[in-house]
Amino acid sequence: MRRRRRGRAWRLLGWAACGAAALLAAAATGGYLWLRTSLPQTAGSIALPGLAAPVDVVRDRRGIPHIRARTDGDAYLALGFVHAQDRFFQMELMRRLGAGRLAEIMGSAAVGIDRRMRIFGLYRLAEAAFDHLGPETRAALAAYAEGVNAYIDTHPGVLAPELAILLAPRPEPWRPADSLVWGRLMAMRLSENMWTEALRAGLAERLEPERIDELWPDSRGEAPPSLGASQDGADPEFFDALLRAWPPPLAPVTASNVWAVSGRHTETGRPILANDPHLGFSAPILWYLARVETPTLSTSGATVPGVPFTILGHNGTLAWGFTTTDSDTQDLFIEEIDPEDPGRYLAPDGSRAFDRRVETIEVRGGAPVEIEVRATRHGPVVSDLVDRARRFAGAGRVVALAATALRRDDRTAEAIRGFNRAASWGDFIDAARHFHAPQQNVVYADTAGNIGLISPGRVPIRRSGRGLRPASGRTGAQDWIGLIPFEALPRSFNPADGRLVNANHPVVGPDYLWHLGVGDTPPYRAQRIHRMIDAGMSATPEGAGAMQNDTVSLAARELVPLMTAIAPEGETAARAVALLRGWDGRMDAERPEPLIFTAWLRAFNRLLYADETGPLFPRAWALRPVFVREALRGRGVWCDDAATPAREDCDDRLAEALDRALAELASAYGEGPEEWRWGAAHYARFRHPLLGRIPILDRIGDIRVPSGGGAFTVNRAQHRVADRDEPFASVHGPGLRAVYDLDDLDRSLFVVATGQSGNPLSAYYRDLTPLWAAGRYVTMERPADGDPDTRTLRLLPAPGQAQGNRI
Repeated sequence: MRRRRRGRAWRLLGWAACGAAALLAAAATGGYLWLRTSLPQTAGSIALPGLAAPVDVVRDRRGIPHIRARTDGDAYLALGFVHAQDRFFQMELMRRLGAGRLAEIMGSAAVGIDRRMRIFGLYRLAEAAFDHLGPETRAALAAYAEGVNAYIDTHPGVLAPELAILLAPRPEPWRPADSLVWGRLMAMRLSENMWTEALRAGLAERLEPERIDELWPDSRGEAPPSLGASQDGADPEFFDALLRAWPPPLAPVTASNVWAVSGRHTETGRPILANDPHLGFSAPILWYLARVETPTLSTSGATVPGVPFTILGHNGTLAWGFTTTDSDTQDLFIEEIDPEDPGRYLAPDGSRAFDRRVETIEVRGGAPVEIEVRATRHGPVVSDLVDRARRFAGAGRVVALAATALRRDDRTAEAIRGFNRAASWGDFIDAARHFHAPQQNVVYADTAGNIGLISPGRVPIRRSGRGLRPASGRTGAQDWIGLIPFEALPRSFNPADGRLVNANHPVVGPDYLWHLGVGDTPPYRAQRIHRMIDAGMSATPEGAGAMQNDTVSLAARELVPLMTAIAPEGETAARAVALLRGWDGRMDAERPEPLIFTAWLRAFNRLLYADETGPLFPRAWALRPVFVREALRGRGVWCDDAATPAREDCDDRLAEALDRALAELASAYGEGPEEWRWGAAHYARFRHPLLGRIPILDRIGDIRVPSGGGAFTVNRAQHRVADRDEPFASVHGPGLRAVYDLDDLDRSLFVVATGQSGNPLSAYYRDLTPLWAAGRYVTMERPADGDPDTRTLRLLPAPGQAQGNRI
């Protein structure tokens, strides 16, 4: 009887387990089907409030929308709707980040980032900027917001899988300021002077000024310019604390390539313009390809979800591309608190009250958090980013940030709208007049055969100094006394040699009247682009695409002979050095030499200045090829280890660095250097901002692919050498590549690094990654009527609404 009962019990347990498994499977299936309701409707018709007339949205086989509208207002509305269909979570995250409102959906874990973002007040600046824009730009922003809100109001399913996972409340209506805050975020990300100022200040107690300058060598003169023509401070520990407290989303991410060649360099006799902006990698990537057509507007290129204008692209008559100028548009000021009144600080004209405001951070599942935000005449008090700031900043001092990106009257959105609609170089210059922050090098080409460059943006004129280190706020000696006049900003039109090139190297030569900044970007990408143009590679769009994907490292070609001049000790070291001596400097993913070279250079940098920089070393650690070259060419003082009584030379340090690098690589990839592969360590990593932090789901949200190139190749693939876990993973590079053929703009080439959709359940989430990794492109020609690879969605005016449109 007992056996029968036991058998029956086990069968019951088995049935129960099967039933539970079935229920779980059903729940999982149901949950999956529920999340799939977030996928967009791409065929049939949808009635939307706000439309004046029907709009067709034709998506091609890659999910790229071609929007055909009868009015510009309807086109902006439709683009807002389509952006929200494909990238709503990206848009929601962006506006919440800019407003410091992440804790409302993510809870107490996000309070810290919200507090730091509120200190900068970017959303308040976006709201203020709206009032400074012209009526047509304001109308475009309003129409776009209507389109986003039409998606929120009419989509029958889940708005985004991530919002469902977070159990987030229903999103608020989209506002024009939600679009404008993206520009403030980008302006801060594309300005890095505060970082180098803080790092220089932190090093000032350890190194002489000339040795600090050697760590940031001025590269002016090593590549053709794009155009032919200490003070009292806070405790050095504070600056390290400030860098650690700086909001990661505002960390600087500056790089890009752009060039234009006139018809003298092309097969058709018409210009070709190529642009690949370099930003931090994420899934989805920032960029979204779209074509927008109305009777008065026709743009194709890269848009940003959340923004109604084409940021980089062409308008059927002209094309444009950007790189960051790396101008010095930020300064830190050390302000002295009035000893008679802690609510005031000292200025040249006496005591002034801090600007103060109290803000409330709503916290999901917790009590609201009140914070006080302070500002001085220079800008926000960024020392308040640091916990226990009083301990770090020094008794009676705070640190404020002056930045052109923090002005209320910014009209950059109006400039971009003007680029979209310009018909000539004159129109383009008129639009650029409103481009305020960040300063960019904007390269232009048109179907009439012209090429040009303008570097618009607000750049401060200082009463004295170059803004390399924090300045005294009390004396006003280094205050900003104006801005470089627009007419004096770098500009060129139809240069005699028929080329305009910028790879973040200095845009002007040493004779330029005004101070833009110290040109410390290594010259190698610019040099390589010029050499490829000289070799005729720019003659066709396909050739320009090959240039964008070029993996030759001139830094490696320059450094390897210097590094391999040593006599290696040990069999493994000898084999590794032999590989490098026979290497042509191509950073190809399937080769071992790029990994050996990069690991060796990484280790050598550690040995060169870890002792001198002390606790700030992780902040200063980079590959620094120009600095390394100069050290190996005779500045041997860096090769000596200050912590030992013996005097080491560069050969000693090179040999030690090689041994360390090879040991690390052998531990990770096996003993044989010939079998190592750059792509195994140097993969492009696109992390989803939410799913990438959740085990198992990260496999759905994250994208990884082996990557060639490196930090100094035209196909730039930047990695963080100070990252202990993934020091070679590519986390920053060309999320967009575009080549514009001014002979036939429909033949222009585009690719983004992930896909058109931000929804991990979509077939368009990662489908462009293999093309991007292989250096291939797509075109954005108008789909033919009846093309079986397209899907057409017709957007219709909502029944009974008043007809008409704003623009």
